[in-house]
Amino acid sequence: MKKFIRRDPQHRDQVPFLQLLPNLVTLSGMCLGLTSIRFSMDGRYDGAALLLLLAALMDGLDGLLARRLNATSNFGAELDSLSDFLCFGVAPGLLIYRFFLEPSNNFGWIFVLVFAAACCLRLARFNVMRDENAAETSHHFLGVPAPAAAMLGLLPLFVSLAGVVDLRPVPHLVAFWLGFVGVLMISRLRTFSPKAMRIPRALVGLMMFATVVAVGLMFTRIWLLLTALDLIYLAMLGHAALQARRPGAE
Repeated sequence: MKKFIRRDPQHRDQVPFLQLLPNLVTLSGMCLGLTSIRFSMDGRYDGAALLLLLAALMDGLDGLLARRLNATSNFGAELDSLSDFLCFGVAPGLLIYRFFLEPSNNFGWIFVLVFAAACCLRLARFNVMRDENAAETSHHFLGVPAPAAAMLGLLPLFVSLAGVVDLRPVPHLVAFWLGFVGVLMISRLRTFSPKAMRIPRALVGLMMFATVVAVGLMFTRIWLLLTALDLIYLAMLGHAALQARRPGAE
């Protein structure tokens, strides 16, 4: 005889915590981005930059959790995009404006708007293409992703905090750089995706050694480390641009 299990009606209105976890991580990242804006307004620029770095890590973590826990949803995708716009479109621009561009008055603010608008347009394009071109973009991104663009936009800040060169006397140059990064976001350039990353077995030991060095720099010369990572990423973008210009490239 079959045994019929009586379901508790209350369970139908309950959601497993693990299904909510990616969205909770997304909201945590949004709070970091909003707090970064507050730190920028208070003149705590190093703390604001570190909060954006943590927000970028949160952004990668929430997507990974959603895929691993099979908790992806349209709601989560839209929430992630809204959080990304705040953390990587608005907060970096305000930080750069407060640290570098206030002396340039309206000129610098124009490029802050360009950067934020480019981030908004990129996220809108990504949402539209999410289902249509999922297979095509599984091994690369079209344009620079918003978190990477935020880190690139903060390169002048990293360079200045690292003591390499103080760029505050040249706010117009910083403004043009911010606008250039915005253009990279909405470009059709195929950029690196961690999903496609493969490490040759011969380089596994070197990769582990580099990780140890990076962790050491994180606690001693973090701004120098972030500057180096930005320059490496720029070199990869340059390589991708050269590949795209070759005859027969798609």
